[in-house]
Formats: sequence, structure tokens, C-alpha cells
Amino acid sequence: IKRKSRPCAFKIIFEGDIQVSTMEMLREQISLAIKLGTPGLDQVVVCIDSPGGAVSMYGLAASQLLRIKKAGLKLVVCVDSIAASGGYLMGVTADKIYAAPFALVGSIGVISIVPNVHELLKKHDVNTHVVTAGKYKSTVNVVGPVTDEGLKKFQQELEDIHVAFKDHIVLNRPAMKDSIDEVATGEAYLAVQAKQKGLIDDIVTSDEYLESISESFDIILLQEKKKKSLFPIDFSELALNTPLNALLSTSRKESRPLAM
Repeated sequence: IKRKSRPCAFKIIFEGDIQVSTMEMLREQISLAIKLGTPGLDQVVVCIDSPGGAVSMYGLAASQLLRIKKAGLKLVVCVDSIAASGGYLMGVTADKIYAAPFALVGSIGVISIVPNVHELLKKHDVNTHVVTAGKYKSTVNVVGPVTDEGLKKFQQELEDIHVAFKDHIVLNRPAMKDSIDEVATGEAYLAVQAKQKGLIDDIVTSDEYLESISESFDIILLQEKKKKSLFPIDFSELALNTPLNALLSTSRKESRPLAM
């Protein structure tokens, strides 16, 4: 990019799924913005669209965004649709957060759904042995009996993640220190409510924000260069999106705490 007299605003579009499958692309986009950007002059505008997902993956995504600020570039997050739980975990790292009027923001909570078929197996005389080393190696699982002690420990693990989530928000938005317990109930708020509660800075769409800075900044979209295909339909993608594969994909992650 040939540097002009005006500063640059690098636009990144982030569409998040449960496991943040676009993590590598996000990392590369941020690395490029840092390489090309001028500290104290340029900014990065990240448009987030995500209902949240796996705690560790969204925590890593948030750390990727923090690289932008550490490099001396201004970080702006825009939410046109939703930035809930893990999505907000990322968004709260920004210097400024803007959201469209009917965007959903917040959902500061943790959830983990673990189906348990122990009683069903027992009813059909199927014995299952869960062998572990370490008192709390498997507190709640799919096939083993759920004990009061194990359930209590599992609940405590979720509470610990929730506390870390709230601390992360207060660290990045100190003004929410006194109100964090009031808003961190797992509820998602419309932008109007989110602004009143201090979760965002203003009610503006990403288009409106970019237009407002277009006279002062050159806006550069950072995106993956798509390869041309001889086939109009990606048959491999169709195969991966069958209901059976979707079910198998979900079942492998059932006991992982989710920030959603």
C-alpha cells in the first residue's frame, strides 16, 4: 500500500462461529494491519457478528484484537447484528464500541450443556466404566453417574470463568466497575439498553461510522482473496454441512464450557 497523506482505517469483518474457525484469517488480518499501520495515526475497525462460543477460542480472539492496541493503533468495534457473550468478550477490548439500533450486545455469562445417558444405559443393563486419575478429572460426563460433588465442582468451574469474564470487561471498561454485577446476568441487550448500561459508546451502524471518517481516513478492507473455481457449487462444503456431520461435530464438544 502506497502511503498517502491521509491516515488509514483498516476494516476487518469478523463472523464468528462456536469454535472461531476463522481464527487464522483474523490473526493474519491483524498482523497485516499492524505491519502497514502507523502508530498514533491509523485505526482498525473490526465489524463483529457473533453470538459467542468456546471460551478458550474467544479468549484467544480477544487477545488477537488487543495486539492492535499494543501496536499503538486505535481499535474500533462495530456491531450491526450481534456481539453476545464471546462476541462481546472480543468487542470490549476496543477503544470505542458502536452498535446498530437493534443489535444485540452483552450476554455476559457462561453455559455448558452436557447430556447424560447414564440412567438410560443402566435401564438396558449396559455397564460403562469411566476411569480417571485425579479427583476432578471428570466431574460431569455423558455416560457416568452425576454426583452432587461432581456437579458442584462443575458449577464452580463455570462460576470461575464468569468471574474472569467480568474482570476482563472491567479491565477494558473501568467505568463499569460498579455496575458489572448488575449487567453480567447473561442477558443480551438492545443497543439502546446497552448504551444506558455502559456496554457500548454510541448507537451507530458500521456504515455510518465509516462514512463519518471517510473524509479524514482512507478506508482499506482487509479480506481473504477468494480462489476462482471451475465449479459454481462447492460439493465438499455441501457434504460437510449435512445434518449428520453437524450432529457429530456438536457431540464432540458437549462438555466444553461455552461463553454464549
